Amino acid sequence: MAGRYATALFELALDQNALDAVSADCRALERMLTASPDLKRLVFSPVFDREDQMRAIGAVATHASLSGLTQKFLGVLAHNRRLFALENMISVFNVLVARHRGEVQATVTVAQALNEEQTQKLKTVLRDALNSDVLMDVDIDANLLGGMVVRVGSQMFDASLATQLNTIQLAMREA
Repeated sequence: MAGRYATALFELALDQNALDAVSADCRALERMLTASPDLKRLVFSPVFDREDQMRAIGAVATHASLSGLTQKFLGVLAHNRRLFALENMISVFNVLVARHRGEVQATVTVAQALNEEQTQKLKTVLRDALNSDVLMDVDIDANLLGGMVVRVGSQMFDASLATQLNTIQLAMREA
């Protein structure tokens, strides 16, 4: 279901030359969902009836100055009682946009935050290795101790210190 809605939004945005605006709206919605427990409850809770969800999500969209297409899309989701799938729809939409633009999505997990120079160097290395523009999400996981884990699609490159230590530990046990 999320794929159908995301595809419809993508095609409408493409037809109306609003792909950049809708893409920016989706990023804003992701940030709002992460930052606001109340918005998350509105989106995921079945307790709110259709009219309440429509009014509330409309007010949020207006307050956030989302594009008209995104506001209409959110209204349709609320009317059809599909707001609970919004995060999945945004994820699928982002994949469709990246594919359309010839970009590859990479998720990089590091032990500590990267500075701007490190981020740019990593993007350059990934772009050269993948022969494509790279959209990079950076997650922080202190359990890695150092190094990084890079995921591109179903491929994973694990260069974390934690994995290297585990490999050494297993080798020592076997010896």
